[in-house]
Order: sequence, then structure tokens, then C-alpha cells
Amino acid sequence: MPFEPVGSGLSIVVCSTCRLSPEQRGDGDGRGGGALFGQVLKSVRDGDPGYHGIDIQAMPCLFACGEPVAVHLRAAGKFSYVLGRFNPDEPAARAILDYALLYAESDIGSVRYAEWPQGVKGHFLTRSPPEGHILP
Repeated sequence: MPFEPVGSGLSIVVCSTCRLSPEQRGDGDGRGGGALFGQVLKSVRDGDPGYHGIDIQAMPCLFACGEPVAVHLRAAGKFSYVLGRFNPDEPAARAILDYALLYAESDIGSVRYAEWPQGVKGHFLTRSPPEGHILP
């Protein structure tokens, strides 16, 4: 399967195939948690000019199946993070988007815990260094 090229700027990649919860694949209309969350993230972003620099992308399966709904936050030259255990709702979307703004302002993608929005605390699953770099 070939990759689809996207920009290297600030982006949130939503797992489009995430379940709604470990027990439930989707809502009553058959929409999965990841697909719903992608819609909510875009709606919140589009409704607030402060979030317009954040690209929302979707990709099938981030391999965080035990922790739905999952997203990957990334930008060139910075740490990237996979976060999960979200409800696909507006408060979760705002927390992720608010964190993304703090992340964008940081030099290497590291935000002091005291600055994290409450809605992302306890949701971080992984941290990865940017390509070609590690911390000493």
C-alpha cells in the first residue's frame, strides 16, 4: 500500500478505523469512533480561527486498538505523540486542539505538564523522537 503525501506542518492524524470503545465498534448508525472523532475535530477546528493552522488528517489504524479513540500529533523536527482513550466529543477535541497549539509553540514538541489541558492528561500512549534524532 503506497503512502499518501501530506504536509509536514502541525497535524493531528486521527485513526479513522478506531472503535468507539473497546467493547463497541460504532454508534447506532454504524459510524466508528475514529470516523466520528475526525468529524468532531474538523468541526471544532473550523469553528474557531485560533485552530486554523492545525491540519486534521485521517489514516486507518494507528495500532492503538486497546485504547480507542486514538490520534497522532506531529510536526516536522518535533517529538510526536500518540494519544488515546478519548470519547469522540467536543471537549476531547478542544483539549487536543489546545494541546496542539502549545505543542506548536514549543521548540521540540515538549510542553510542560503544568500547561497541559486537563482533557489530555492520562491520554498519552507514546512519544517518538523526530526522524534522525534522540535525546542524549
